[in-house]
Amino acid sequence: MDVDIKIIEEAKKPASMNPKKFALWLFIATVIMLFAAWTSAYIVKRGDVAWTRIVVPDLFWVNTAIILASSGTMVWAVRAARKDNLEMVKVALSITTVLGIAFVVGQVMAYGQMVAMKEHFTGGPVSHSFVYVLSGAHGLHLISGVIFLMFVLGAAFKFRVHSKSMNQIEMCATYWHFLGGLWLYLFVFLLLNR
Repeated sequence: MDVDIKIIEEAKKPASMNPKKFALWLFIATVIMLFAAWTSAYIVKRGDVAWTRIVVPDLFWVNTAIILASSGTMVWAVRAARKDNLEMVKVALSITTVLGIAFVVGQVMAYGQMVAMKEHFTGGPVSHSFVYVLSGAHGLHLISGVIFLMFVLGAAFKFRVHSKSMNQIEMCATYWHFLGGLWLYLFVFLLLNR
């Protein structure tokens, strides 16, 4: 009888989500809308007479490989945390952080390639500006992701990331994978809509 009452009481409880995770999902939805607006503007503006073909820097290919690798190391970190393999959590988060920083440095170097090709943010066709805006806004979000990674890495070194305390690393992984997916979308979008 007590078991039946307990089951009924649990069934009546509303499904809930951690408020921090909910806030993260709201933020992600906002970022999706922002980039959807920019890519829509890109498509509309592409019909202008002054539109010129954009050149995607070669380093974007390398950066894509880096961000894909960092998603793999993030998965490794989460799995290690679930298994309470704290040393592997530290290693995997450290590698993910280094790869994130390498991505940002690679983007700055890609801008150098664009400048060398005389494709500037302003003073020329607006088509080139879109490449800077899309990749630059993504880069700013990725910097925030690297900062988030550093906080989680610090928590891992204080033994606060483990199977009974997964919230922080799961949120970080969600955001990191979102940023990776967003970059893939932007990269493919730019390749297909030159």
